[in-house]
Amino acid sequence: MPDFRVPELDELLGTKPASRRKPARRFLLGVLTAVVLTLLPFTLLLRASTYLYQTNGAPTWLALGIGAVLALGAVTAYGSWISKRLTGKARAVVIAKWVAGPLVVLYLAHALLFLSSVNAKTDQVRSYYTSLHPLLRLSVSTLVIVDGGVVITDTAREPADYERMGLPVYESSLHFRQSDGYVHAMDLRTIGRSGFRNWATKAYFRLLGFRVIRHVGTADHFHVSLPMPGP
Repeated sequence: MPDFRVPELDELLGTKPASRRKPARRFLLGVLTAVVLTLLPFTLLLRASTYLYQTNGAPTWLALGIGAVLALGAVTAYGSWISKRLTGKARAVVIAKWVAGPLVVLYLAHALLFLSSVNAKTDQVRSYYTSLHPLLRLSVSTLVIVDGGVVITDTAREPADYERMGLPVYESSLHFRQSDGYVHAMDLRTIGRSGFRNWATKAYFRLLGFRVIRHVGTADHFHVSLPMPGP
C-alpha cells in the first residue's frame, strides 16, 4: 500500500515515525542522566551537611564530614562503574583511596579556604572569607562553579559598621561572630544581574536550607544566613 504521508506535515504536527523520535529521546535522556549524576555528589554534600546541622543540631565539622562521606560514596560508585565497564573489575577500594578521596578532599579545601577576588567586592571581604561558617563557604563556592558572576559584598561586621551606614545596631545580627566563632550571614550582589539569575540564586540557597532575604536599605542585595541550630 503506498505511503501518502507528507514528511513536512509530519514534522509540523509532531507525528514523525517512532524510529525518528527514538534517537532524540535517547539523547535527552542521556543529557538528563548526566546532569543528575553530576549534581548528585554536590547535593549529598551540601544538603546533608546543612540538614544535619540545622535539624539534628550536629556539630559543624561532624555534619560536614558526613556530607563528605556521602559525596565520596557517590564518586566512588561512579568510578567503580566505569572501572567495571573498562576492565571488568570494580576496584571500589582503589577508586575510593586514589580517586574519589583526593577529589573530595581537594574540593573541600579549595571551597573552604579560597575565594577569588572576582567574587569578592573588596579585599577586606575576601580577607574575612574564612570567618564565614563553613557551610556558607561551601555553598557559595559551589554556586560559583556554575555562576562565576556571584559577588559577596559583605560578611563580618562590627557595631561601628552599622553606625557608619546610618543604621541602628542590630545586636542579634548574624553578621556578628556567633558563639561558635563563625559569622553566619553574607550579602550577595543583586544589582546588575538578570532577574533569572537572582531568582536562581535565591532558589539555590533556599533549597539547601539557608534563609534568604532581599534587602534594599543601603543597597539592593541578598542577605543569606544560617541560623544557629535550636536546642
